[in-house]
Amino acid sequence: MVTDVRVWCLRHAESENVTAGIAGVVPRAPLTERGHCQAAEAARGLDGEPIVRIYSSTALRARQTAAALASRGCGVVSVDDLAEVGIGADEGATDPAVRERTADVLRAWVVAGDLEQRVADGESGREVVARMSAVFRQLAAAHPGETVAVVGHVASLTVALAHLCGLGSRVWGRPLPHAEPFLVEWDGSSWRCSAWPMSVPVEAEDGDGLGDRGAGDW
Repeated sequence: MVTDVRVWCLRHAESENVTAGIAGVVPRAPLTERGHCQAAEAARGLDGEPIVRIYSSTALRARQTAAALASRGCGVVSVDDLAEVGIGADEGATDPAVRERTADVLRAWVVAGDLEQRVADGESGREVVARMSAVFRQLAAAHPGETVAVVGHVASLTVALAHLCGLGSRVWGRPLPHAEPFLVEWDGSSWRCSAWPMSVPVEAEDGDGLGDRGAGDW
């Protein structure tokens, strides 16, 4: 019985919350004009891949990115648990201090493995990893032998895949670019990611920090 599953993961394309420096889930922020072009380019890059379903965060920017991929003929399913990391009372902030705190928390999760940290009264890393891991388990169960796509967000995808694929701090300093697909595979017992986006092998030396662009969704 074939159990392997291929998942093309990508952060949504550039959106207005990112260009405006607004922190948090910001579910109604749309793509920018550049973002729509990036989403179309991602769709062209995946042309020929046997994708049977696209799973997207419920955020507008993720759904718009997924819609561009769906133009190739496969359906889109919105999933609540693919959301960006919640930051509670700091949701929607533009204060640089909040952005600095979000970067510090993500670093604690990814580099130090301290999943108890959180921004304000938002989610802990443990909560984010739990909900994202549940989604990937469901994908593995629902699509044995198939290929799917997941459109999500920079922080929640980073911490979840660092944990699921055993990448740890090797992804730190390499923030996910907008709308650049990368492959994550399930072999029936574990997840693996052979290369993080920007064509940087995960075996390369560790990075130093995510930087402001990496925390852009928050």
